[in-house]
Amino acid sequence: MSWTTEVILESELTCPKCQHKKKETMPTDACLWFYECENCKQLLKPLPGDCCVYCSYGTVPCPPIQQNLRCCNGQ
Repeated sequence: MSWTTEVILESELTCPKCQHKKKETMPTDACLWFYECENCKQLLKPLPGDCCVYCSYGTVPCPPIQQNLRCCNGQ
């Protein structure tokens, strides 16, 4: 028997500079390495050890990490 876990595609990103929150739909075929806060224009980049901005600043990690797969940058 195989178990399937539904992948969550929506994550709420929180800007560490101004605390602005925005719900975004995560891509399933690419990583998001940069994200500009629409409020303060801060350019967000993954924190050391994280593969993308969703893993660093989102409420839900990116789809590959949810599936216990490697993310786009090989981590």
